[in-house]
Amino acid sequence: MTPDPLAMPVLPDPVRRTLDEFRRELGLDVHLWEHGLDGERVPVYPIHGSDEPVTDSNGAPGRIVRTISPRDGPEFELELYSPTGDSAESMASLLKSVLERTFDFAREVRFFTYELSERFEEITLLYSISETLGSTLELEDAAQNILVEVCDVLSALRGSLWVYEPEGEQLHLRASVGEEGPEGPLRSDDPMAVTAQVFRDGRSLIDDTEQRQSILSVPIRYTPPRGEARTVGVINLVGRRTGGRFTASDQKLLSAIASQIGAALENNRLIQESLAQERMSSEMELAHNLQMKLLQAPETFTGASVAARVVSAEQVGGDFYHLFNLPGNKVGVMIGDVSTHGFPAALIMALSMSAASIYAMESGRPSSVLRRMADALSDELETTEMYLSLFYAVIDAEAGELRYSNAGHPHAFIIHGDGEAVRLLATDPPVGIAGPEAYGEEVIPWDASSDLLFLFTDGLSDTLTVPGRQSGEECVIRYVVERREDPVDEIVSGLVSLAEAATPSLPSDDRTVIVFRS
Repeated sequence: MTPDPLAMPVLPDPVRRTLDEFRRELGLDVHLWEHGLDGERVPVYPIHGSDEPVTDSNGAPGRIVRTISPRDGPEFELELYSPTGDSAESMASLLKSVLERTFDFAREVRFFTYELSERFEEITLLYSISETLGSTLELEDAAQNILVEVCDVLSALRGSLWVYEPEGEQLHLRASVGEEGPEGPLRSDDPMAVTAQVFRDGRSLIDDTEQRQSILSVPIRYTPPRGEARTVGVINLVGRRTGGRFTASDQKLLSAIASQIGAALENNRLIQESLAQERMSSEMELAHNLQMKLLQAPETFTGASVAARVVSAEQVGGDFYHLFNLPGNKVGVMIGDVSTHGFPAALIMALSMSAASIYAMESGRPSSVLRRMADALSDELETTEMYLSLFYAVIDAEAGELRYSNAGHPHAFIIHGDGEAVRLLATDPPVGIAGPEAYGEEVIPWDASSDLLFLFTDGLSDTLTVPGRQSGEECVIRYVVERREDPVDEIVSGLVSLAEAATPSLPSDDRTVIVFRS
């Protein structure tokens, strides 16, 4: 900061000019003395000239002495000798009055000059901080630069800036300047830490207790456009290079700086959240693309006419299907529905498809495939507390049979050529719930010339449900029965369009549909 505003030259320029004018215009012989520390008189005006008082040889009454007592500062002795002795007293009284007012005026001018200089310094600091916070610096770098400037302007020996992290309810040190101090983190409810106290109270504190350096601690507050202000951190200054204590003026300046930092912290938080959302969106889009690539394109499947579609409630989901060309001209068709949706379900879905790819080619029996898949997935399902409904059928068109195992999947049907819809009932509870003695299988006739295997997940039927008026499953079955002779891809496309046009009465879920014809 600028020097002490009361520190000024012994004889200010306005006082010197006043004495010069009286001496020149009125012919006065004027001397001004200051009393030194040892009691001796020290001449302060004129600088060059006699060090002895002016007097006539007879001790004429033209010599007058007056004491000059400015409002602040030392006293002076005015010695005046006027050639016109009768007017000497009046001249001395006039000059005394003028000089005292001039001393006071000079001191006021210097004080206000100091105030203006200090305000200019503060404005410059605030402007510099605005530029720093608006730059492309990382917030930690900006905080460090700001703290260096603040400590310089306020002559602080040490400074620290703490930011509150709701997770863990702790204050973390983000910047520090000067002597070593606490590094934290600090619990926000710490009863012994001044920083934690200021954070909790949301009020500034100047601590000048004995045997301690002066401490100025100010909460960093953020006031949103709507809603209540909240404390997001604390900025501390400890000790002054010039000695003394921090003042209310220092507190006011630091509070203004803290307000700027609070807005910057909130902006930084919003930016980081936005970047995290963008990264998450990009990662989820990548995960969605990868998930879709795991699903075999039905049009590339040989040996049967198949159409299938997966529509995730989120960017990734837990529904899947799988198609297998098996030895002996047999075909495997699988559909699965993980109990939740989103990223965790997508991981279980990927693991399920990988396991199915291995075990379906190693074993011809659906019950064996489900058993081995359940063993492979048991740890992941137990850890995530999820389960998996799973239907797997092996179709032997030449033998005219369909062999299946159904682990709790409710939406599996054969649509016969005459329009009859037959539900393929569950043989076991879902994977993750069924016990170690599960999985059985059933064998039913299959007419390759007219039968359709129709599989879907509950996301499709739930979307079309109208409480009290329409069962979603009945609507789906009716739609397929009426169009059972259409190409399978047209049936699937029609069902997807029907669901997209509906207004769901239940929360959205992943939707998967498969229509298979030999």
